[in-house]
Amino acid sequence: MRAWLAAVVVSCLSAMAAAQGTSYPTKPVTIVVPAAPGGVTDALGRTLAQRFTEAWGQQVIVENKPGANNQIAAEYVTKAAPDGYTLLIGPEVTFVVNPSLYPKLAYDPVKGFTPISGLVTINHALIVNPALPAESVKDLITLAKQKPGEINYGTFGVGSSGHLNMELFQALSGAKFQAVHYKGATPALTDVMAGHIQMMFISVGSAVPQWKADKVKFLAGKRMALLPDVPTVAESGLPGYEAVSWFGLFGPPGMPADVVAKINAEVRKIFADPEIKKSFLERQYFESIAGTPEQLTNYIKADEPKWRKVIQDAKVKGE
Repeated sequence: MRAWLAAVVVSCLSAMAAAQGTSYPTKPVTIVVPAAPGGVTDALGRTLAQRFTEAWGQQVIVENKPGANNQIAAEYVTKAAPDGYTLLIGPEVTFVVNPSLYPKLAYDPVKGFTPISGLVTINHALIVNPALPAESVKDLITLAKQKPGEINYGTFGVGSSGHLNMELFQALSGAKFQAVHYKGATPALTDVMAGHIQMMFISVGSAVPQWKADKVKFLAGKRMALLPDVPTVAESGLPGYEAVSWFGLFGPPGMPADVVAKINAEVRKIFADPEIKKSFLERQYFESIAGTPEQLTNYIKADEPKWRKVIQDAKVKGE
């Protein structure tokens, strides 16, 4: 009798889980964005929210929780109910940089989340003020070695991709630059154009309009269909160098597999849509990495050792 009752309970629980997956969502879903409105992360969140709402017939809202290098948003989501109604747009910094940047985190970057799907990669461009006498990466390295520490560069915060990309550049090239930390990419870009600082790494999508307007020089980026003639840093004298950020969609730990599968399928459908490719991905110079949860996990595993070494070698400490 007990065995029969246990079997009935297991059967009922399985049926409830299956029903949850097929009926999900039955109430509004929140996508937490660890950045202020208006930036790349926010744009990703709002694109997903709009498409999810249309597909599911339930309201999907974006909640911005910026601060502490994504830690505020990450802590909020890791403690949320694992029912699929609270999701996180997670930049790679959250998972592969912060563990080495800070002695203690309020979340576990490995066990504290359920990976759902990769979203996009963002390729970074190396741009300089037009007055800087460097027309290539090789020119810049030569100039920097002649004037060690005299050429400065902008970041969008200690430990940001704009900061660590340059630390890696210095480590591989032997050149030395002076960091100037800003609270965002936009003010740093403004000062590069004005000549208050000499250069920075910034997303290709942010760099191209200023380059086309002759406000900056574009030394390196990534060869893409829309930018076939732009050399990469690796092609310009630093083999193996890559300046790329990625974003993924995560939930709290312990989410039901069928709910994860439903969200994952919708993400892949969104980024396979020709209209999204043209109006969103190509316009921003993004590249889709929508795929399986396992592939997203592999991004974390592959990137963490690389950035841990950069942070430790450069003795970078989080603020």
